[in-house]
Amino acid sequence: MTIELNHTIVHATDKAASARFLADVLGLEVGPQYGPFIPVAIPNGVTLDFYDGDGQPFVAQHYAFLVSEDEFDDIFGRIKERGLDYWADPYHRQPRQINTNDGGRGVYWNDPDGHKLEIITRPYGSGDE
Repeated sequence: MTIELNHTIVHATDKAASARFLADVLGLEVGPQYGPFIPVAIPNGVTLDFYDGDGQPFVAQHYAFLVSEDEFDDIFGRIKERGLDYWADPYHRQPRQINTNDGGRGVYWNDPDGHKLEIITRPYGSGDE
């Protein structure tokens, strides 16, 4: 049996703005609204469906994206061009740095609703620290 993640819901205060933010930074497209959701499709077939629901509070989540070295350069360039704060760690203790975990590169930044976003070039546990 093959099991694949198909989609997940990303709660937002403004689903259109949040979807556009992520798509712009990652270099992706925002899809057409589908029901109450605005999707951003990731090239592996998973969609992040942005939803602003009923205005109730929500807990910020973490979304990590495995990217190539070239994609890292492009995305990290857009993070810096936009003047976004970024960190080498999820606890925001290493500002304006990237990490080199597992022999790759990684960086964290927040979306407008405080979701912790991350790009990595090597999966965790795949190499040397």
